[in-house]
Amino acid sequence: MQLGLIGLGKMGGFMAERIRLGGHQVVGFDFNAEAVSKLAASGNVGASSLEDMVSKLQAPRAVWMMVPSGNPVDETIAKLEKLLSPGDIIIDGGNSNYKDTQRRHKEVSAKGFAYVDCGTSGGVWGLKEGYSMMIGGDKEPVEHLRPIWEALAPAPDKGWGHVGPSGAGHFVKMVHNGIEYGMMQAYAEGFSIFQAKEELNLNLPQISRIWQYGSVVRSWLLDLTADALEKNPTLEGLEAYVVDSGEGRWTVFEAIDLNVSAPVITESLIRRIRSREQNNFTDRMLAIQRNAFGGHAVKKD
Repeated sequence: MQLGLIGLGKMGGFMAERIRLGGHQVVGFDFNAEAVSKLAASGNVGASSLEDMVSKLQAPRAVWMMVPSGNPVDETIAKLEKLLSPGDIIIDGGNSNYKDTQRRHKEVSAKGFAYVDCGTSGGVWGLKEGYSMMIGGDKEPVEHLRPIWEALAPAPDKGWGHVGPSGAGHFVKMVHNGIEYGMMQAYAEGFSIFQAKEELNLNLPQISRIWQYGSVVRSWLLDLTADALEKNPTLEGLEAYVVDSGEGRWTVFEAIDLNVSAPVITESLIRRIRSREQNNFTDRMLAIQRNAFGGHAVKKD
């Protein structure tokens, strides 16, 4: 089976290679010519433009977008609509907001194209481990793409599934990432407690390795944490600045809209935001309030 792939960054490149290893062909385009050349050298097919990519695909065409959420997705769809034919499939494999996905599905379907959303997890490890894919959209195009799902997944019958109608794939991936925020925060807080207990001289890499086997808190995330601590146990040279790509925020907003209590995910998001504040004004306000009502000492620059 052929697949057009737009976006050959690290994850897109690894996905293309896994699809090739699964016996299928990727025709890929990226504005980075070096990435296109690398794709072609690996045995897939490089394209110099969207027009070139579409011309090399056999009908019915399937084009997978790995582009940033928001306007880049809409802009790419607008370009593809001029090149594709009715019955062709557009797949959004990025982290789009599910409400945008539902809108796009409606707009694209009215023009005769199929639209599938695939929440994709696995990152740079997907080439080796396989990708977890949460798929939304109409049944027929999702089933047509089964060979691609099976090639990308950890196993043909594991790690992927059609979870619901349009938007469902991105909705499930959104909550997946919200849960990830909470798990990461819990690990970070636990190891911070270990680090603070100086009198015990705890070996953080050793503890993380112990937990990898038999413990109820073992996970792939713990495996990655253990590897990171092994390389840099004191986190030397790292700034306490954590970004978020949006999914955690969307999960919190959705929880509020649905009247669902989600304090762990919410607090983990707040902690990420707080990590970016220089000379935190909130904490300075707390200090001056304590000084005002109780005469408690404050530290000054």
